[in-house]
Amino acid sequence: QVQLVESGGGLVQEGGSLRLSCAASGLIFSHYTMGWFRQAPGKEREFVGCINRGFSTYYSDSVKGRFLISRDNAENMVFLQMNGLKPEDTAVYYCGADSLGRGLNRGAYDYWGQGTQVTVSS
Repeated sequence: QVQLVESGGGLVQEGGSLRLSCAASGLIFSHYTMGWFRQAPGKEREFVGCINRGFSTYYSDSVKGRFLISRDNAENMVFLQMNGLKPEDTAVYYCGADSLGRGLNRGAYDYWGQGTQVTVSS
């Protein structure tokens, strides 16, 4: 049974930083592209960034230069370091696992975590 469990969310002031973690189990982690998405109230789930099996990373324009994704295949973990946070970054953040490497496409993901709330106050 595949499980993805996010942690690290919380309340932070504008300009602050948070580091989200996603622990994966029940899958061959190194075979998957791991992605981060977010969903704000009343909006669709949107791509934040992803890291593929070769450790290449891709980011949305809205977070490029502020967020950094990394992975630890030995620990089956993926991380999202978020710096320079803005109120518009407020959302529930989800990690996902994509077996086919189409990481920018929300519909490509096989598995999702339950999400962790990030709130940025101004």
